[in-house]
Amino acid sequence: MKRTLLTLVLVFGAFICSFAQADKIVKHSGETVEANVIRVGEFTVIYKYVNEDAEQVVSKYAIEKIIYGKSGRTEKLTDKIVVAGKNDWEKVIVLEDKSEIAGLSKGGDIKGKTAFINFHTGSSSEKSAEKKLKQAAAELGCPFVLITFEKATNMANGGLGGNQDIKKGIAYKYL
Repeated sequence: MKRTLLTLVLVFGAFICSFAQADKIVKHSGETVEANVIRVGEFTVIYKYVNEDAEQVVSKYAIEKIIYGKSGRTEKLTDKIVVAGKNDWEKVIVLEDKSEIAGLSKGGDIKGKTAFINFHTGSSSEKSAEKKLKQAAAELGCPFVLITFEKATNMANGGLGGNQDIKKGIAYKYL
């Protein structure tokens, strides 16, 4: 009788545990979070910690992969971007939405601009300012930039020629 009861309890426990398996969120920082993934959106992942109701939001850029507990399926989200210095500026990604910084760490305020007197056209001036912004982020070891301010000025009317672009932003890195 005791053996039957013990077997029944073990089978019932295994049955319950199979339905309550948490998902594993593996971050680029090395942290693994056990949680229940609610939704994988365009820029973010929304999840709840096990036995909690508050929803958490983290950028897809902060996550390497999700291992789903119920199915065992692994979903790869992003590759880790390693920026070792100013020469890695081409690896820096300009974020388009503020929600993309969730789960990243602020690296510092940065600025990129073209010279007041130059021979840039509109698009080349903008590209030059963005390149300088990315180089500033790379110098800080940050693979992400959220642009907070942009201004373009056409200097041709003043007789000096060229266009000046100013871009300001915040550099972000993994936690």
